[in-house]
This record gives sequence, C-alpha cells and structure tokens, in this order.
Amino acid sequence: MKKIYLLFLFSFLLMSFIADKTMTKDNGTFVINTTELGKDVEGYQGPTPLKVYIKNNKVEKIEFLKSTETPKYYDRVKKFLQSKWDGLKVKEAREKEVDAVTGATYSSEAVIQNVRLALDYYQSHK
Repeated sequence: MKKIYLLFLFSFLLMSFIADKTMTKDNGTFVINTTELGKDVEGYQGPTPLKVYIKNNKVEKIEFLKSTETPKYYDRVKKFLQSKWDGLKVKEAREKEVDAVTGATYSSEAVIQNVRLALDYYQSHK
C-alpha cells in the first residue's frame, strides 16, 4: 500500500512539474510551451514545438522552437504561419481556419494543431 501511495505522489508531483513548465506568466503575458503538450504532434520529420504568447486574452505572437523539420520547408511554414493568429482573441484564434503551406503540409498541420493545443490549454488553465 505504501508503494502505491508513493507512486501516486510521485506521479502527481511529476504532472505538477510538467504543468508548471507548460504555461508560465511573465509581466502579464502567458507563455504556453507545447514541447510536452504536443509531443505526439508530428510534422514530416518529427515534433514541431512552439511557444504561444497571450496577453489580455489575445495572441501576441507564436515562437517556433527547435525542430527536426527540413529547414528549407520549415522556413516556409514559419514565414506563412507565424503571424496568422497575432492580435486575435483566444476564442477567435482557436476557431480560425488556417490553410497549410503547399509542399509542407505535414509540418503546417502540426504547427496549426500545436497552436490549437496551446490555446485550449490556456483556456482551461488560466
């Protein structure tokens, strides 16, 4: 029984630690990091982690974190998608229909899914 309790306690602490790293707040801006949140969301070569910055319930910016995507194609995704949600209220940003970049569909769809995960996380944890 003691082992089960310790395992439960360890799991709870681990989940708390992960949650703390998923969303932080700095000077009124919430920053949602999708590294763990979207670890199963893969583009063409692997995960496409992001940081989504939200202030006053509006998306400020999207920051692309290190990924294993092909740089030539991922740069196109960044250029096309990076500012698609800027200035939108979280609910509007969550519902916005965004097209994928031709020739980089998997990477684009993974980025779009990570943005939505971040926005959902923000809405349920703010």
